[in-house]
Amino acid sequence: MSATAVAVVVNWNGGTVVSDAVASLLVQDLASVEVVVVDNASSDGSAEALEARFGARVHVVRSPRNAGWGAANNLGIHASSAAFVVLLNSDAVAEPGLVRELVAAAEADPRIGMVAAKVLDYERRSRIDTVGHLLYPDGLNRGRGRLEEDLGQFDGETEALFPSGAAALYRRSMLDEIGLFDEGFFLYGDDAELGLRGRLAGWRCALAPRARAYHRYSYSSGAYSSLKAFHVERNRVFVLCGLLPWSWIVLSPVWTALRLAFQAWGAVRGRGAAAHLARERSLWHLALVTLRAWAAALAGLPRVLRRRRRLVRRLSVLEWASLLRRHRLGARELALKD
Repeated sequence: MSATAVAVVVNWNGGTVVSDAVASLLVQDLASVEVVVVDNASSDGSAEALEARFGARVHVVRSPRNAGWGAANNLGIHASSAAFVVLLNSDAVAEPGLVRELVAAAEADPRIGMVAAKVLDYERRSRIDTVGHLLYPDGLNRGRGRLEEDLGQFDGETEALFPSGAAALYRRSMLDEIGLFDEGFFLYGDDAELGLRGRLAGWRCALAPRARAYHRYSYSSGAYSSLKAFHVERNRVFVLCGLLPWSWIVLSPVWTALRLAFQAWGAVRGRGAAAHLARERSLWHLALVTLRAWAAALAGLPRVLRRRRRLVRRLSVLEWASLLRRHRLGARELALKD
């Protein structure tokens, strides 16, 4: 019997943490789930440990180099022909009903191309990591409900703008139409780019709040590292220029200036992610990382604009702008929340 869904986990020096993720997928209560691990040239022996522990129950695909998160997921997607692709971060664990709930939500409507799970904090499991994502007008995104106590406030929701790649489902037919992850992102923002590309093509994104996973936030790269800050800032420019309405692009310097003002104030006051990085290094270091990210974004714009010309578009400009406004993220929340 062919698998209903393939669950893909990307590993890069995941130690014992990635084994927890894989083990949680092997006990899913949906019978026909194939598990694929893509190893991004790990050097810590974690790929060998996975093969020794799980054997033939897991298909390990080895990349000859660390190709990044999106490229590795693309390898995993190509390794199976299942109708649904489920992604789980290597630093997350799934509840036994995760895949079943995600597939059930997708099967409710053939125009649902993506399904977002309810992702909770691994250490404090009553705290929300994300229930879908929100978008700031300059291309940055953040998990909806992040750091809120889970009191069921999102359990009645049925839609998200796009899912977090930490725990998500994608319909194969949507991916066949719009393409896979943009491998130029390397890490961070690639789930936003794919999700928004799917929405622009007219596909819906459902929320399945009973599909739960528990996430160790930014375990691999560090929650407040310079590496993360660089890629988040560079890639939000790629999202902005590659997908958002031209009117938003023209106005984006105003939105970015407002966000940076809030972030600078938060850094001084000790609030928000920028404050953590500034405290570990300095405000000047944070400014330098931002400038480096902008330079890299400028260098990558020709490729992004070429991709923009090839987009599948089913939404009108007004429909697209309306959808983005419904899921808009405010500058204060973006800058002052960790």
